[in-house]
Amino acid sequence: MVLLVLSLYFIATFWIFIYRYRLISRRLRSESRSLSRLYMGRSESVSPDSLLAGYLQQIGLISAEVLKAASNDAVRSATRGLTQLSIMASTSPFIGLFGTVVGILEAFGRLGTQKSASLSVVAPAISEALVATAAGIFVAVFAYAFHLLLKRKAYELQSLLESQSEIILAQRQREA
Repeated sequence: MVLLVLSLYFIATFWIFIYRYRLISRRLRSESRSLSRLYMGRSESVSPDSLLAGYLQQIGLISAEVLKAASNDAVRSATRGLTQLSIMASTSPFIGLFGTVVGILEAFGRLGTQKSASLSVVAPAISEALVATAAGIFVAVFAYAFHLLLKRKAYELQSLLESQSEIILAQRQREA
């Protein structure tokens, strides 16, 4: 049962990572293009494919507050799933450890019914029980690494959105 739960964690970890990594990478490319156009002076506003464009069109008002709210909302939606990765990274070693404890308890229970307890009887049972801990640590390593990678990508996205917001506000002040 423990290995089944850890297997589900492992699959979910990769699914969340792949899906979010691709999504954030696509958004990073579009925001980077939009920022480049603003830097080069080819545009006075964000690109139509920018995450900020939809917010600006809906509200129709450009202000620091609106741009900050739009940036926060875009980053929040891009980082869905990071909490689940964090939970899986922190709980999978404990789930594995639980499996190990149960396995060792079963091994000692079987030993109590036997007349002789040699190393050749104890070692395979304990070795089998330790597989759960190894599996838990294995899942945790991937979940934690993927969490950090996505967190870094989200930071890059936030930086691009904030840079675009600052340029747009600076252009508005220059026009006024």
